Amino acid sequence: MRLYSMPSSGNSYKVRLLAALTGQSLDRVDCEYGSAALQQAKDQGALPFGKLPALRLDDGTTLAESNAILCYLGEGTAYWPANRTLRAQMLGWMFWEQYNHEPVIAVRQALVSYPHRAADATPDRLADLLDRGHALLSVMEDHLATQAWLVGDAASLADICLYAYTHSAGTRGGFDMDRFPAVRAWLARVAALPGRVTIHG
Repeated sequence: MRLYSMPSSGNSYKVRLLAALTGQSLDRVDCEYGSAALQQAKDQGALPFGKLPALRLDDGTTLAESNAILCYLGEGTAYWPANRTLRAQMLGWMFWEQYNHEPVIAVRQALVSYPHRAADATPDRLADLLDRGHALLSVMEDHLATQAWLVGDAASLADICLYAYTHSAGTRGGFDMDRFPAVRAWLARVAALPGRVTIHG
């Protein structure tokens, strides 16, 4: 399988992380923003929706959207709950990540970290994203205050999915992670999973 991946992107990282945790080998093509590799991937039609990540399967089929790729790689592994209700709850967190968490937590990190986004990083917008992000992290904090993992009693795709941008929310996004001890404890549990790779690993 060939993964078209942006090394600095949390959406790409979550796919690399799951592959590492489950021992699945991927032929990785790094396509950082503005790189010749990214333009080549677009010219070759390797990115179905024009964005990263994308996973090309051995039969030539290409999958888009990070969380859909997680489901493909995760089905049948320990990160895919056998229980139907737990699977639905897992997917609920994954939908929440893309619809609520990522557009705030990841966007603030991008505005702060990427020079080409600097013009959009107005003080008002950054302040708004900070407030909204803290509210979203509070949702996770309240949930994780009573259980070790987002769903059930073991790590699932939901944890892999939300770890990607949450683990760098403080360092790259400027969020006050000291306010969220349960989230920080959960981050440490995910980081301790056997086989974990870092975002640049």
